[in-house]
Amino acid sequence: MARILVTGAAGFIGAEVMAALAARGDEVTALDLGLSPRLAGLVDQHGVAFVPCEISEWPLLMRAFEQARPEAVVHCAAVVGVVNSAAAPLATLRVNVEGMLGLLEAMRLFGVRRMVNLSSEEIYGPFEAERITEDHPCRPVWPYGISKFAAEQLARDHARTHGAEIVHVRTCWVYGPGLPRPRVPKTLVDAAVEGRALHMPQGGDFRVDHTYIADAVQGILLCLDKPSHRFDAYHIASGAAPSIAEIAALLREMVPGAQVSAGPGEYVFAPGLPPVRKGALDITRAREELGYVPRHDIRAGLAATIAARRAA
Repeated sequence: MARILVTGAAGFIGAEVMAALAARGDEVTALDLGLSPRLAGLVDQHGVAFVPCEISEWPLLMRAFEQARPEAVVHCAAVVGVVNSAAAPLATLRVNVEGMLGLLEAMRLFGVRRMVNLSSEEIYGPFEAERITEDHPCRPVWPYGISKFAAEQLARDHARTHGAEIVHVRTCWVYGPGLPRPRVPKTLVDAAVEGRALHMPQGGDFRVDHTYIADAVQGILLCLDKPSHRFDAYHIASGAAPSIAEIAALLREMVPGAQVSAGPGEYVFAPGLPPVRKGALDITRAREELGYVPRHDIRAGLAATIAARRAA
């Protein structure tokens, strides 16, 4: 049993990390602005300790570390996504960059020597190939990708200076039951299950690696548990990049009568916010170093999401 502090514990990924850690018997402290229904259930069921905290507020963060006395940190807190970061760039930099700096300093002061940081494929900017490795150049665009890359670089500087081991999980478009954001494939799944017609006029050609939530959590825990690492960054993803049109076709096959489709062309997050070129994340390093094997290709992930949506 280990003492683990999880930031962003009320979020989509953070809550599932909390659930997995608590279920295996770790002593877990959850940090977030407030309790979500999912996190409140974990507090009641597993006795998870909840500490309200904005990670960019130094006194609150120090109080949380003093209370938890963690042996490791899983850092999931962030202003997430291109759209949110474009709408609130100052908040994005404050939380994603200043928040990381505060965590690193708190780790130094309390002698915490291990962190798993949830990063993003957005740090790369435009993909130069259909499948990329962790050695791909980092040329991020939009405040979100820039902030996540800055957080990685600050962590590397801290690790080099203070001897900590900080591992970055670069994942990609995580989806599954409970995803709060109206994004593909959730929007298409919801429409299919509810019997609503949904036609996206464009975006069907866009390809990106969709990572099922349980696989993301598996990879995070493998990084946390590995005694030592040769690398400080891993792709935790599916290793494939289906197009949105292919996802819609799968849903029409899996949900009889579903009226979902996507027209040709490129996807846009919002007017004036097109994504950069993306593709698949090569997961060879994670497979060889961590033993990571994703259990959900896009068909299996969609099936699990559909089943959970129907049961809700």
